Amino acid sequence: MISLRGITKTYGSLRVLDGIDLDIQPAEIVSIVGPSGAGKTTLLQILGTLDRPDSGTVCYDGEMVLDLPDCRLARFRNRNIGFVFQFHQLLPEFTTLENAALPALIGGESRAEAYARAETLLRDLGLGDRLGHRPSQLSGGERQRAAVARALVNKPSVILADEPSGSLDSRNRRELHDLFIDLRAKTGTTFVIVTHDETLADRSDRIVRMADGRITSISSDI
Repeated sequence: MISLRGITKTYGSLRVLDGIDLDIQPAEIVSIVGPSGAGKTTLLQILGTLDRPDSGTVCYDGEMVLDLPDCRLARFRNRNIGFVFQFHQLLPEFTTLENAALPALIGGESRAEAYARAETLLRDLGLGDRLGHRPSQLSGGERQRAAVARALVNKPSVILADEPSGSLDSRNRRELHDLFIDLRAKTGTTFVIVTHDETLADRSDRIVRMADGRITSISSDI
């Protein structure tokens, strides 16, 4: 489904990624782990087309996406990739429903269609009574579930998550992990997760370990 070949990235004199090759299969949960500075987040940003490598290719279902002009790449990203961040990145002035609907609105859907799909997702995620609440009125676990709804609203094939449980307590971490696994089973969505949480990593299909900008090992539970 997704293939990365020869990915390099340098900031000044610092080589952040040094020849990364990685294949990710459909409906797979992959965790990327490693010490701070290993290059995990940079790799996730390139995988999500938020950044471009200095060299190498990123291929989605046979399409070399980095060859697309910026406007088409943005459309590809909006339609095919969902993002979940450590601190949810919800817009504080918007309600839960408005936040969840944003990617669909950006993608050109009508307000009615975007809001209807966002509401369905939020209700499925247990936030049906929080639709009109703003992020400051939600718990940490509720904010992350709202962020997951936002990531799913365009029905992407891939969800990329950067330390999604890093700011949560143990109960909410466990619930978020269960949610990812349940969503994969129900929707066939692929998840690529950067995490320091070994519990989450251990529940993945594969664990990709990184150090010093390189993949040092890949372990599989498949």
